[in-house]
Amino acid sequence: MESYEIARAAAKALSDKKAADIVIVNVADQTVVCSYFVIGSGKSTTQVKALGDNVEEALEKLDLRPVRSEGMREGRWGVLDYGDVVVHIFNEESRLFYYLERLWDSGKNVERFED
Repeated sequence: MESYEIARAAAKALSDKKAADIVIVNVADQTVVCSYFVIGSGKSTTQVKALGDNVEEALEKLDLRPVRSEGMREGRWGVLDYGDVVVHIFNEESRLFYYLERLWDSGKNVERFED
């Protein structure tokens, strides 16, 4: 499965649980860490956790498991690392503070996900 397809599947899983402001950021030309960031927001710590669980379940159906997972229990900013695709799930306050898509935006590499 191609990295972009994995990113789209993660974005769809976020959308299915009503995440806000979902973006797919192509960072392949800017870092060797991964090719895509998928970023989405939840309105509460409970929703952030549910979003993370849903991404894991959806990608597990594709035989994909995160290499590592950080911060999901706290529900403020969780990271699911699938190697070439890294999923960031924020609460609204943390999303505004870190504003990752602005840091990685090169003008043409940010795609807003609409389901």
